Amino acid sequence: MSAMDAIDLAIMRTLQQDGRISNAELAERVGLSPSACSRRLDILEKSGTISGYHARLSNKALDYKMMVIVHISLSGQFAKTLTEFEAAVKLCPNVLVCYLMSGEYDYILRVAAKDLEDYERIHRDWLSALPHVVKINSSFALREIIDRPNVGLQSGSLDFYGSS
Repeated sequence: MSAMDAIDLAIMRTLQQDGRISNAELAERVGLSPSACSRRLDILEKSGTISGYHARLSNKALDYKMMVIVHISLSGQFAKTLTEFEAAVKLCPNVLVCYLMSGEYDYILRVAAKDLEDYERIHRDWLSALPHVVKINSSFALREIIDRPNVGLQSGSLDFYGSS
């Protein structure tokens, strides 16, 4: 998508706040006809600007009380090593996020655990079993301050392109 206007940004802001809104309500809020709104939404989805819709579940409500930041070092950064590690880490259901990093560690993971005993199980059965891992460093989050699912479109902040 080459250029977005204020209506596209309004559509995305509204969907960030309520992803279950009907097309008719969305159209009314952004000042379009339902058919025009539907066409714009289709373009935003097909371009990948809107990558999906989901329900945001509460880890705490699901009894996942611990969030662990895990730094992982591999035996090397060869293409095969990275590919095998990444394929394996995707299978671990407790890994919420995994980033390939520059710097001291090769990967950083965010892992949800019910308690310390559960994390020990995840560490033993999943993390330690990942291919090519030579070092695991775990840090336990004491308190979540912010977990922002969306960036850049809230009212009063920077617009989509990063300018005021």
